[in-house]
Amino acid sequence: MHSLQPGFLAGLAGFNGEQLKQIRALGDARGRQALWFQQIPETLRGLRDTAVIQSAESSNRMEGVVVRADRLEPLILQQEDPRNRSEQEVAGYRDALQLIHEAARDMPATPNVLLQLHGYLYRYQADRGGHWKSAPNDIIETRSDGRQRVRFRPTPPHLVDSQMHALFDAYRLAADQQYEPLLLIPLTVLDFLCIHPFRDGNGRIGRLLTLLLLYRHGYEIGRYISLERVIEQSKETYYETLEASSQGWHEGAHNVMPWLNYFWGMLLRAHREFEERVNAARPVGYGGKSEQIRAAVLKRQQPFALSEIEAECVGVSRDLVRHVMRQMKSENLIKPTGTGRSAKWLRIEPPSTANKTDPAHE
Repeated sequence: MHSLQPGFLAGLAGFNGEQLKQIRALGDARGRQALWFQQIPETLRGLRDTAVIQSAESSNRMEGVVVRADRLEPLILQQEDPRNRSEQEVAGYRDALQLIHEAARDMPATPNVLLQLHGYLYRYQADRGGHWKSAPNDIIETRSDGRQRVRFRPTPPHLVDSQMHALFDAYRLAADQQYEPLLLIPLTVLDFLCIHPFRDGNGRIGRLLTLLLLYRHGYEIGRYISLERVIEQSKETYYETLEASSQGWHEGAHNVMPWLNYFWGMLLRAHREFEERVNAARPVGYGGKSEQIRAAVLKRQQPFALSEIEAECVGVSRDLVRHVMRQMKSENLIKPTGTGRSAKWLRIEPPSTANKTDPAHE
């Protein structure tokens, strides 16, 4: 295992501007998403149900496991029991996925947890999972003409246990030293996939590991958008970048950048899809961006800062917040209570009519 060398994770000095831009964009997207969690819980609940179904379907379909469309949803929602091997595998993935969604914060990233997740995948089958491979499992590509080639030779069986423990020891050390999660997570997943510790199910466990690590580092996008479906939609690039970044892995001479660029791009696509779906599903009353700002201002009862309005109006630029607030000032709806960056604003109450005499009773 060589992806988690301290020299590589020591900092971001070797990254170009575009790569740093992607990392910052992901951090910004995570911040916006956290605000949505507080504002529209009902909308998010619908996204969550859809994501679970799509995740179980896509991750298994990538491995050639397909369930009839009319059976998929009732199977995922546990309204039906699995009837054949494919349905058993999908049901197992569903259970592993549900465990992560419910308990990720209490699930440490360890070899034993991965063995547990693998056991879930095969819990409905006679040949149970939950143990490392006992025979080599080279990654083979079958070409259109029927010829085959070895894309990668993973870790041999007798070294799997030691390498899996070394991997997660390195992960914990790097996490304790607060390495950038958006480096740490994909590099851990890459090493896992290069070890390929199970006879079968490595791709699915790799995607579950991705979700688990993202949760543990504060990225909850996988709860509302199926990362497995995003990966399936770009699976050719997924496999190409895995192959590119695994070449020379055993010697520590591999290039991790193709995989990192793919991983970051996949997460950005998931966040963009999340924001598009949320915007499409928002209640009519939210209106356009200017209306959002006005509504956020007019409900304030105490002095407030411009930054508070900006934080509440997810996806709205600071320039637009300033523009709308200047308009509201000119309309005598709000007024500043100070100057400079620390200035507060106050809503102007309309003149009271409570003490006026009704003309009909004069």
